[in-house]
Amino acid sequence: MVIKKPRIVIIGAGMAGLTAANKLYKSGVLKGAFEVCVVEGGNRIGGRINTSEFGGDRIEMGATWIHGIGGSPVHKIAQEINALDSDQPWECMDGFLDDPLTIAENGYVLDPSFVDPISNLFNSLMDFAQGKKKSIGNGIEVDIFRNGNGNRNRNGNRNGNESVGSFLRKGLECYWKIESRKETEGVNGYGDWNKKALEEAIFAMHENTQRTYTAANDLYNLDYSAESEYVMCPGEEITIAKGYSSIIESLASVLPCGVIQLNKKVKTVEWQQPECLMGDKDGDSRPVKIHFLDGTSMSADHVIVTVSLGVLKAGIFNDENDSGVFKFNPPLPNHKTEAISRLGFGVVNKLFLKLSPDFNLDVDRFPFLQMVFHKSDDQVKNPKIPWWIRKTASLSPIYKRSSVLLSWFAGEEALKLEELSDEVILDEVSTTVSSFFSHKKGYGNVKFDKVLKSRWASDPLFMGSYSYIAVGSSIGDMDSLAEPLPNTTVFESTSGSPPFQILFAGEATHRTHYSTTHGAYFSGIREANRLLQHYHCIDDV
Repeated sequence: MVIKKPRIVIIGAGMAGLTAANKLYKSGVLKGAFEVCVVEGGNRIGGRINTSEFGGDRIEMGATWIHGIGGSPVHKIAQEINALDSDQPWECMDGFLDDPLTIAENGYVLDPSFVDPISNLFNSLMDFAQGKKKSIGNGIEVDIFRNGNGNRNRNGNRNGNESVGSFLRKGLECYWKIESRKETEGVNGYGDWNKKALEEAIFAMHENTQRTYTAANDLYNLDYSAESEYVMCPGEEITIAKGYSSIIESLASVLPCGVIQLNKKVKTVEWQQPECLMGDKDGDSRPVKIHFLDGTSMSADHVIVTVSLGVLKAGIFNDENDSGVFKFNPPLPNHKTEAISRLGFGVVNKLFLKLSPDFNLDVDRFPFLQMVFHKSDDQVKNPKIPWWIRKTASLSPIYKRSSVLLSWFAGEEALKLEELSDEVILDEVSTTVSSFFSHKKGYGNVKFDKVLKSRWASDPLFMGSYSYIAVGSSIGDMDSLAEPLPNTTVFESTSGSPPFQILFAGEATHRTHYSTTHGAYFSGIREANRLLQHYHCIDDV
């Protein structure tokens, strides 16, 4: 009699899925403890990591940064495979980001002495919100979001009404009270801008940059109490010279041919609840069955689900009869669906533009341009600038002398970007940027001849970019999402239903490093270790 080895199926060949597969293969499969298979709905590996080329330069359509090199497993892998140096130019964003050129709408170049106080205010407020500073400084005290003992609520519990956006705006109001700023106080050399409006617009520019960090459409949707729970790896933030996909390729390289199956989009994951044991189905005693859109199926003892939070949300909210949506049968328990519903999941898209070769720029390079816009309802706004550009904070070369420029979009603006044709984008961005340089000698009309954009929201395999803690949710919701089903070995003896039928990994399941590739990596290791411990391949973890 041939005894079947336990089978572990990993859904998704992104960072979390391939990290789990790599760990399970090296620590369990090679010991003969079980078999591993990775099924991927798309035609490539990498998930939200996707290195590409544009204008002769290596660029990243998705994940871009190693967020702190200290203790980062991504940085460690990049070092081991010599991926931090390259002969080909890449999206390195090297250093000059610290020397921005800030221009207000209609072409007014702002002096750093005017911009810096507002920038410093914003950074101090964010440092305070994230627990990096105990006070804001400059005499500003924002007495908000404190519990009965006078301490800020930092326990990650859901409280339902405090947001980062409201905290930031109260900080700005405090600043204005100290500075005695008046609504109509003018500012020399800046045309129709008054001082308070200009300061608010600079502040809004930084808020829009923060939106791209968090994927929140509006910072009023971003939970304040969870900000300090997020953990940054120490050290500098860098990009990967040979491309982020080199990390993915390294993780996948240990897996034999055939372990990863592409173009296998999952329709349903059928599992067994302890109280509803289904028993032997179709002669297969494995408790989980995965049904694919192509009509095939696969049985498993354990399934590690690494799809995005956006895909999980779609499975909850979309119609039962929508055959293209990832579903569980029976549905996930209430505590999981509620956590999925409460957590935030947003979209961030990147727009790459190639400067036209006939554009003569009689300066050394295109600057790191910070754009300060009038409010959308302001009567003096430039009518030629479309609404979807007005919350874009910057436009900059991907390295010092590159002719490829990059701008980031979040939320509604990112969604609109996905809908627009390349021709419309080229025309409207050229018009906007040229208007910002109207008072800057030597720049003239700025023209672009090529465009490339990401489309993370419209891709059914992702439905967005990354997670955040929304107002009304908490770090505890990420913990709930990370819990396996069933999650204790008691079910083996009481119902016959094996534990850990469904496990969850991915950036949205990591309570301190969510939204990052290293958070996805850590989650993959976590679930691999859970199974390795279950099969006695490793000691306690």
